[in-house]
Amino acid sequence: MNARLGEKEGFAGLVLRLRAEGINDIDLLTAVEQTPRTQFVPSQYAASAYSSRTIPIECGAFMEGVDLAVRIIDRLKLKSGHRILEVGTGSGFTAAVMARLVERVLTIDRYRTLTTEAQKRFDQLGLRNIIVRHADGSAGLQGDGTFDRILVTNAFPSMPRFYAEQLVSGGSMIAPLLVGEDRCQMARLTKVGSRFETEILFDAPYLPIVPRLSSYL
Repeated sequence: MNARLGEKEGFAGLVLRLRAEGINDIDLLTAVEQTPRTQFVPSQYAASAYSSRTIPIECGAFMEGVDLAVRIIDRLKLKSGHRILEVGTGSGFTAAVMARLVERVLTIDRYRTLTTEAQKRFDQLGLRNIIVRHADGSAGLQGDGTFDRILVTNAFPSMPRFYAEQLVSGGSMIAPLLVGEDRCQMARLTKVGSRFETEILFDAPYLPIVPRLSSYL
């Protein structure tokens, strides 16, 4: 099977699974289709690119299964004029999909290797509305204004309110929360005026946030 056919078959299977979950957003599915996932996974895992399994990547990090990645983006309820902050670039797949749906994505990661490789992938796909930054996301991000949506892909012991303060009124943030030694849950926090409303969404296999920039990778 050639790579292009495998990509199409993998995407078709994903669509069937997502529709079974009630995810039918045509714009979102089109954005995923236009973002070849095999370009984001290590070559030895290409056959698993469209599976629900987690995939190891550089620096000891991992990619969430594609079903989970798309489910999270769906829960963000993105709109074309939105500005997005992503904490945890990883392979860059999630940022690339979101960039096809919104005005701008700012994505940060503590590992220079990950940000460098992600930038190469964005350039190859012609995605010019993504800003990639090598930065420590463990204590918030200052000086970049406010965002309509924030996505955090490393787990905190409690909802990181320092990010919530960077939301516009009516904006929302999705982040994994540690609820035990080996369990975390995705939660959505929505800013309503000066208040914040929190909703637990579903379990997710994310690693705890690590402070400070990586010294070597």
